[in-house]
Amino acid sequence: MESADAIVTWCVGHLVTMSYPEVYDEKYKRWSLETIPFIPHEFKYEVIESVKKQFQIVSGLLTREDVDTIYVCTDSGREGEYIYRLVERQAGVKGKTRRRVWIDSQTEEEIKRGIREAKDLSEYDNLCAAAYLRAKEDYLMGINFSRVLTLKYGNSIKSYLKADRAVVSVGRVMTCVLGMVVNREREIRGFVKTPFYRVLLKEQLCGRSFDFEWKAVEGSRYASSPLLYKENGFKEKESAQKLIDFLTQAPLEDAVVESVEKKKETKNPPLLYNLAELQNDCSRLFKISPDETLRIAQELYEKKMTTYPRTDARVLSTAVSKEISRNLKGLAGWETVREEAQHVLETGTYQQIAKTRYVNDKQITDHYAIVPTGQGLGNLRSLTPTAAKVYEIIARRFLSIFYPAAIYRKINLVLGVKGEKFFAGFKVLEEEGYLAASRFSFSQRRVNAPGGGENAKPEKEGQGEGDAFENQELAETGIDREFMEALNKMRKGMKLPLGRFSIKEGETSPPKRYNSGTMILTMENAGQFIEDEELRSQIKGSGIGTSATRAEILKKLVNIQYLALNKKTQVITPTLMGEMIYEVVSSSIRPLLDPALTASWEKGLTMVAEGTITQEEYMKKLDDFVRRRTNIVKQLSNQAALNRQFHAAAQNYKK
Repeated sequence: MESADAIVTWCVGHLVTMSYPEVYDEKYKRWSLETIPFIPHEFKYEVIESVKKQFQIVSGLLTREDVDTIYVCTDSGREGEYIYRLVERQAGVKGKTRRRVWIDSQTEEEIKRGIREAKDLSEYDNLCAAAYLRAKEDYLMGINFSRVLTLKYGNSIKSYLKADRAVVSVGRVMTCVLGMVVNREREIRGFVKTPFYRVLLKEQLCGRSFDFEWKAVEGSRYASSPLLYKENGFKEKESAQKLIDFLTQAPLEDAVVESVEKKKETKNPPLLYNLAELQNDCSRLFKISPDETLRIAQELYEKKMTTYPRTDARVLSTAVSKEISRNLKGLAGWETVREEAQHVLETGTYQQIAKTRYVNDKQITDHYAIVPTGQGLGNLRSLTPTAAKVYEIIARRFLSIFYPAAIYRKINLVLGVKGEKFFAGFKVLEEEGYLAASRFSFSQRRVNAPGGGENAKPEKEGQGEGDAFENQELAETGIDREFMEALNKMRKGMKLPLGRFSIKEGETSPPKRYNSGTMILTMENAGQFIEDEELRSQIKGSGIGTSATRAEILKKLVNIQYLALNKKTQVITPTLMGEMIYEVVSSSIRPLLDPALTASWEKGLTMVAEGTITQEEYMKKLDDFVRRRTNIVKQLSNQAALNRQFHAAAQNYKK
């Protein structure tokens, strides 16, 4: 598009790519152990055939004599930088002023600001270096490791699966993700349920029945007993029954109130959405995959409705916080959240937002959190029902940060019977706070948005936090407030007629399988798997993959049938093929399965982008790793052992 003084053109994703090995030399076309490791001294690039026409258009404009300044407006991130730099390199651009437009939304004001404040492109050279290294890393690991493992083990896999062919596809990030899913599945298979038995006392309080739970605290005749499963249950039912027999034998005693603890509990609004948190909530609420969430988030961004989606930050910048009234005024024009947005504007709480935990420049690298711009509301009619819901949860998460905390009143009671203690907790919502802004319009029950409200405690051990009887939450009704007032009058030393004892059987639960959302969060927080404290702190903020690539990696693993994704539940499980690939990698290039290694590579790329290490330092380590590991695999002779492992894995996939 051309006017008198400006030209606008575009890439359609990547226009240039790295050349295949056979471009360097025809001998590399045939996969052979003799020609690997393949590590070129100078990397070659070429125009992608399917977009050659567009490349020629862009290239012609970039090198046109009457064009003296180039404004680079590709995606404001590492991949966007890479897309442009490849095109510029291939087109041979020289002697032009190049300025980088870096924006957080597609609104007219933000685009104009981005052009007005555009920096010299050279200020992004470190980011460019990290982008090139990321591509070289994926290229070298993918080509060398996939070739060496396919040549060594492809026939074994093909024979075992009775398949036409078998290529072992591995990668720096995808193989690590496969490893996490297989490891979790094996934990579940190996899990042995442990039954346990809790002793409950049903008491009448202010005209209502409630269960109190026995615990073997200090002073109990069972304190530190080997008969216990934790402090609130027994390993054997007989032990639980003996406790009840002791408590109910003559002389019977009343239950005595031993302590009444009253306190207020404050629950702050959650931090804003980054892409990983949004993908997790969309998987949980709408059962959509991370790549579908990213597609919707990108659509909302392109329709000017929300800010840049591929972000790791969950806070706003100081600069944005000063202009936040624009976003709020825009949302006040949307009927669904008009009341909440107007409340924020009228109370003026947004004016102090810069002093809260929701604004922190130090926690932002490229982009701040995903928030509504307040613009583009006319596009709501063109959204699918799911996309409209995604927009609403982003808007409500944003609005909630301008509301006060939710406040609960909590009362914990301890009853004593013959030296044994029984516990119960009660709480009621005193002040709604941010929960008032967090109720979805699309929910029949008007459930709270993620981060709001209280979840019922699970019966099974290991499925949730705390004990099943920690909170018996009361509904938000007048009568329950009256009940809490009555409960509030209870005093230490008061006696209650002894109620009825019962035994509640429970059992330990295996770890949960990953679903698409929790897998994305796990990739973002890879440090949790790393035992070494120093390394864990080093890679904080650098998980596995990036916000831009995680969904695509998961999708690829499903497409090549290493993982299975249940579309209805979004639960992820390995396939037999996936487990066999896991065994191959485990016995040959085991570090590829280690989140610590994968995350440390990602951390290295971040350090290059920050300028704390050079690309030469990074490349030297990468070269050594690929060369050394490829040569180790070439010398292995472990097919027989692998076949036994294939057979063991296959027992779990018999129809």
